[in-house]
Amino acid sequence: MDFTDDTKLDSLMGALFTPYKQSVTDVQKVIDALLSHAIISSEDEIVNDHIAFRTLGVPNLGIASFEKLFLHYGYVKKDYYYFKEKKLNAYWYAPPSPKYPRIFISELRVDDLPEKAKTILNKYTKDILQDPVDSIDLNNIESVGNFFYKPLWELPTITDYQELQKISEYAAWVLYNRYYLNHYTISVHELKQPYNSLESFNKFLTSIGISLNTAGGVIKTSADGLLKQTSSVAKMIDAIFKDGEHLEISGSYVEFAERLPYPKSTNDNEPTRRRDGFESANADKIFESTYSSQTKKS
Repeated sequence: MDFTDDTKLDSLMGALFTPYKQSVTDVQKVIDALLSHAIISSEDEIVNDHIAFRTLGVPNLGIASFEKLFLHYGYVKKDYYYFKEKKLNAYWYAPPSPKYPRIFISELRVDDLPEKAKTILNKYTKDILQDPVDSIDLNNIESVGNFFYKPLWELPTITDYQELQKISEYAAWVLYNRYYLNHYTISVHELKQPYNSLESFNKFLTSIGISLNTAGGVIKTSADGLLKQTSSVAKMIDAIFKDGEHLEISGSYVEFAERLPYPKSTNDNEPTRRRDGFESANADKIFESTYSSQTKKS
């Protein structure tokens, strides 16, 4: 694909972000506050550090399927992460141009779950006999955009959702929300002082009524101290299950990241490079933004 014209990738990001922004009210709340406090003069000044998705590691789905959507548009697969306790795999993907966000895709290791959970997930995914991405014209942005919100399996029952939630809250989230955009991330270090440090920015977030994920501390910091991350607590949404039953469940959320510069060598002319990639210990706690341990306290 010719990336001298970014129109298609711009359109794809719009197809992803517009429904997410409409659903996650904290997004507009933060944007409006940034504008009203004159921290930014236009929403276009916000730099999106990364977007994240959750998938199920079953035949014809999972990372191997989902990543095709972004590899086609020039993204490059990078580091692997493993989350033993949550039974997840993940990779991050570098964008074809710095103007686009990194992508983080995680996958539930379904085979590592207890039989009861595997049985529930199999009930909904067993009829997916081919990779659904292979049936999409990846050059057709409308088709790709629609795919993120396409129901690949039938709506779950409330009983199945709640039983699965007891075993894996990640699994329950994906079973209902499917490939919905899990979160997008504001690059705090790109904002003007003093809001360009996460410590200061978190005070601002609290002042405008944003509830923050406290798992592992409000600020999750990488071992090298160069990647700091905070996330909001997912908003509860009115979910309609099979047979029209309703239940409030966790939706998506917003993340905030500060990437500090790598130490420079003795060459002062060396360009500034900021911490890239991700940190498994940070991400492990960010996942919990949709967990009941966080949503029930907000």
